[in-house]
Amino acid sequence: MSLPILLTVLVAATLAFHFWSPWWQTPLASNWRQMDDTLTITLVITGVAFVAVNLFVAWAIYRYRHRDGHRAAYEPHNRRLEAWLIGITTIGIAAMLAPGLFVYAKLINPPANAHVVEVVGQQWQWRFRLPGPDGRLGSSDPSYVTADNPLGLNPKDPANQDNRIVDAPELHLLVGQPVKLLLRAKDVLHDFYVPPFRTRMNMVPGMVTQMWLTPTRIGRFDILCAQLCGVGHANMRGVVVVDGKPAYDAWVATLPTFAALQAQHAGAATSDPLAAKGKLLAQAKGCAACHTVDGSPGVGPTWKGLYGTTQTFQDGSSAHVDDAYLATFIRNPTARVPKGFAPIMPKLDLTDDELKALIAYIRTLGAAHPPEAAPSPPAKPAPAAAMHALLQPVALGLTTQSARAQPAVQLAQNSLLTPRPPAQYAPLTPSGPSSSSSQPPSQPARRSWQAPGLPLQNDPNTTLPPLAIPPAQPVNPPSGPAQPRVPMIRPAP
Repeated sequence: MSLPILLTVLVAATLAFHFWSPWWQTPLASNWRQMDDTLTITLVITGVAFVAVNLFVAWAIYRYRHRDGHRAAYEPHNRRLEAWLIGITTIGIAAMLAPGLFVYAKLINPPANAHVVEVVGQQWQWRFRLPGPDGRLGSSDPSYVTADNPLGLNPKDPANQDNRIVDAPELHLLVGQPVKLLLRAKDVLHDFYVPPFRTRMNMVPGMVTQMWLTPTRIGRFDILCAQLCGVGHANMRGVVVVDGKPAYDAWVATLPTFAALQAQHAGAATSDPLAAKGKLLAQAKGCAACHTVDGSPGVGPTWKGLYGTTQTFQDGSSAHVDDAYLATFIRNPTARVPKGFAPIMPKLDLTDDELKALIAYIRTLGAAHPPEAAPSPPAKPAPAAAMHALLQPVALGLTTQSARAQPAVQLAQNSLLTPRPPAQYAPLTPSGPSSSSSQPPSQPARRSWQAPGLPLQNDPNTTLPPLAIPPAQPVNPPSGPAQPRVPMIRPAP
């Protein structure tokens, strides 16, 4: 009896989780409500089948359970039952697949007034290209891919000269305007997916795929890669920003053209050719997807200020970042993994000249600790100020018994460390003729000390604050004039 009850509870819990689940679809931000409809149809059909099959199994276990004096009837074939099962299964599968076919046929046929945007995927970053005023995208080919032409645009094609290049993982779209996305990959299989748009399409190396959509809601939406494209797949992120007309036009006006970028690269190569080549290599090889150049955190260590630092590795060792360190690390990045980062950097196929250029670019991003002028020696403090500075740590260290009950200290590594009990400080009288004989053997010899020209803490002519624990009177005060008392430190018992 326990198995039928368990199956019934499983069905009830599944239905309850479905209707009261905190996880559901993101708000729709495009015209593709049909995607939600097809998903709903699939959930309904598979849900009905799940409930019916499990309840039938629970009923059959209970109805045909073993009982003394009863035997099961052997019936190897039942044509009527098989016909019902085949018919119901066929109708259910057709009902799930047919709506998707109609939606897909519409997805790959964009309207005539759709704007054109090219999306280029590469491990692990996104780039985009928009047509110029003529509305045309120029030709491209993998043979044209270089460090200063990562999209592989044909430099001899006149239609390419006014194309707008988006060398960043952020694409802006105009709300209410249909857009046709031309998708291509430079290395492996990728998939352009924006969950609120409900549309996605594979990006296959060597071919151009396409889809279209109409953004219906202004906002920022994440771009994901929906194909496992390598160790950095989860970090292949981007943003689609849906703007109104003024904001969209202002963004387009800031985009450089292909011709302007080519001229800019030529000028940079003239001033510092090695570093300029390294910068372009960092973009073309996908280094910029994991290593930032502005100091912000990323998947890998930021390159800003990296040169000249001392890096600590997961095995506890450390090394100084110089040309030799960078060359060794780039050649074999998983041999020693920096602390706090995952070993996901792939080996790059770089020539010796390309490696030197990349290191030269990292070097131009600045050293972590530039040389500074030597600080001037501090001025000699006045006698009262010197004594105050001498006694201030003692006064700050004096604590009461309740201070021991303070909570543990929280470290940056999220580990707890209980602080050591504070040292106890007691006022000790300076040694006199009879003080050494009355002192316990476990205590160090008491000595009187006074810095030349410095007032004591209990001097009535000084303005220093009193001690946290006032000096106590000795049990056997020495004869003669009263001696001044100075604080000394002894460890707590």
